Amino acid sequence: MSCLRKSPKKRTKFQEQIYQEQCKKTVQHNGKLIGLEGDADLEFLLVGGELQKVKSSSWKKGRFYKLQEDCKTMWHESHKTFKRTQTFSIDDIEAVRHGRQSEGLQKHTDPSVEELCFSIIFKGRRKNLDLIASSVEEAKRWVTGMDKVITNMRGLNRQKTSEHWIFNCMRKADKNKDNKMTLKELKHFLRQINIEVDNTYAEELFIKCDKSNSGTLEGSEIKHFYDLLTHREEIDVIYGKYAQTDGQMSAVNLLDFLLNEQRESATMEHAIKLIEKYELDDSAKQKKHMTKDGFLMYLQQEEGLIFNHAHKEVYQDMTQPINHYFISSSHNTYLMEDQLKGPSSTEAYIKALMKSCRCVELDCWDGPNGQPIIYHGYTLTSKILFKDVIKAIKEYAFKTSEYPVIISLENHCTLEQQKLMAQHMVSILGDALLTQPLGDQMPSCFPSPEELKGRFLIKGKRLNKLDAAFNNNSAVEDGSVSEEDEAADCKENGQKPKNKPSKIKLAKELSDLVIYCKSVHFSGFEHARDSRAFYEMSSFKEGKAVNLADTSATAYIHHNMDKLSRIYPAGSRTDSSNYNPVPLWNAGCQIVALNFQTPGKEMDLNQGRFLPNGMSGYVLKPEFQRDPASQFNPKSLQKGPWYKKKTLHLMVISAQQLPKLNKDKCKSIVDPLVRVEIIGVPADAATKETRHLNNNGFNPMWNENFKFDVHVPELAMVRFVVEDYDSTSQNDLIGQYCLPFTSLQLGYRHVPLLTKRGAIIASAGLFVHLMVLDAE
Repeated sequence: MSCLRKSPKKRTKFQEQIYQEQCKKTVQHNGKLIGLEGDADLEFLLVGGELQKVKSSSWKKGRFYKLQEDCKTMWHESHKTFKRTQTFSIDDIEAVRHGRQSEGLQKHTDPSVEELCFSIIFKGRRKNLDLIASSVEEAKRWVTGMDKVITNMRGLNRQKTSEHWIFNCMRKADKNKDNKMTLKELKHFLRQINIEVDNTYAEELFIKCDKSNSGTLEGSEIKHFYDLLTHREEIDVIYGKYAQTDGQMSAVNLLDFLLNEQRESATMEHAIKLIEKYELDDSAKQKKHMTKDGFLMYLQQEEGLIFNHAHKEVYQDMTQPINHYFISSSHNTYLMEDQLKGPSSTEAYIKALMKSCRCVELDCWDGPNGQPIIYHGYTLTSKILFKDVIKAIKEYAFKTSEYPVIISLENHCTLEQQKLMAQHMVSILGDALLTQPLGDQMPSCFPSPEELKGRFLIKGKRLNKLDAAFNNNSAVEDGSVSEEDEAADCKENGQKPKNKPSKIKLAKELSDLVIYCKSVHFSGFEHARDSRAFYEMSSFKEGKAVNLADTSATAYIHHNMDKLSRIYPAGSRTDSSNYNPVPLWNAGCQIVALNFQTPGKEMDLNQGRFLPNGMSGYVLKPEFQRDPASQFNPKSLQKGPWYKKKTLHLMVISAQQLPKLNKDKCKSIVDPLVRVEIIGVPADAATKETRHLNNNGFNPMWNENFKFDVHVPELAMVRFVVEDYDSTSQNDLIGQYCLPFTSLQLGYRHVPLLTKRGAIIASAGLFVHLMVLDAE
């Protein structure tokens, strides 16, 4: 049988020596770049070692792991014949957890090896990597070392991230590892960084840099080539306009730029602080000047990004009743994939909570050995223990946001297992579980997110009114209640037997834990206003909710001024696809539950909606959705406090370092285009698109102007989409970014780009100019 791959030629002793010296230089360069030069933990990872990989109770095998010289790629030994790759990127890692803190390790290892275990948790749907070290000290060094590299890589400013990426692409292009670059290697490098150039241009660039006429680039010649490559003409133009002091920007010039271009209410003190923070040249810094490099550094940091950095912290009033906020919410939180045969996992809860989701769903069923389980009933989805989910929620609920988490129960259990559910929640969640209304008398409205910090609220059925919590003589025992609306809807979709009774038995112990989120059936807005207490909330299937938002928007908005509404996807979405959340937010619905495991435009919008306010998972609704006198109707706009018509002038200037989509094909270069979308009330919906540019993902430039009219800016979102144009099939997504209109920063701004699953693409971005004018 012929070999599938050519065996690499064995290096001579001299070649090996040169190669090792080059590797050492590469490590020093990358270590310095990420701030870990000479770090003992980094050295440990670079040497690597054998770890035991755990797949099941019977599959535990030794594999060698090490960090490669680029300081961002982990190499691992693989015994699979057709294994395509034996590496993974540090960028793909969500977290490294020490101990038996994954489902796999808890299930397949003994508690005695707790301190030897650690897990690498990946972004997206990739399975966790569960590992066992040979000693406690070794396990700690792996975790500490990887945490350091991950933290420092994420902390790199955009310029350093770009430099790191380009340097390592150059290294890969240097096929014979002689630290020199031939014309052929230069062409290979350009394709690596996603730019296709004709032979004439490549030769011109090469000759320009080859000062020594040696036929190769080395040392300072490679640096010159790098400078030519990363030169940004558009930055030259902007900087040249304002650099009016000996060819540099003085603090006065910078202030002029901040006031006139960036439309910021800046002061001289602020301008000087920016120079001190971002200027790299000490002599310029002493003169309170900013060079072009310092200016570019500023534009690529948070002060120069499109998202208002003041909104990165909690900046809204958090003392309003909880129903006055949009609340980031998940549907079928336990699922990692679809809802017919996909796996259920505690990891899905952790991922959602770490994304600041503040309302998670638990579908509870009787399990074996008397223990309640969670899964999508009457399907082939896998099952997980209720108590394990509650433990995961307790552990991760408040790591990203300190504001309250609502645990939404869809209860299908018998009385005995319901009592155990209540027992698990009380014992595991402890004092953080809200078991009584706040205060010493019956409330008339919801408490605020501020008052509920660090607390868990249970949403579910309750046997009696909330005022019974203040009546010590209350003798209510177990009883019957109607089942949850979402559970009843399952019948319509044929997911369970038709003869199942619509009433379920409810244990008093579980009922008593439901305080501010009592589930009730919706029988109309008038009935809810006249007969329902503030804490009695309804769940609406997407179709019904969209119809109400379409035909009775003002009534729906008023309903949500007093009560909470939860929206959930139709049961027919067996692939766990999502619906458009925007019309429901427009109608003031707070808990618009989406399938967090399914990427797409809907989750982009959700991520954008909850990007501001410190990513707390709570965003204060506009006043016209909270004021009882409001007559706002998103469908038919009349003049009112909501009508603040603005004109957005947006210029898409350029993009930088867009990733290759087909990394396996050396000559595959993207043909990028940019689409800008406004999403909000129907009158504001608009889309504009640039032309596509052939064969340039490294530094494409469009300079195209768009104009948008926005009537209700407080509900509008702006979404940027970068795609690889294809004339014969659907365009492929390169990256996207979404944010509220009210969080835009004006002037010249960089736009970060995210993957379809919402992870940052380290060195990629757009460069745009924005101006917003009052239209009337």
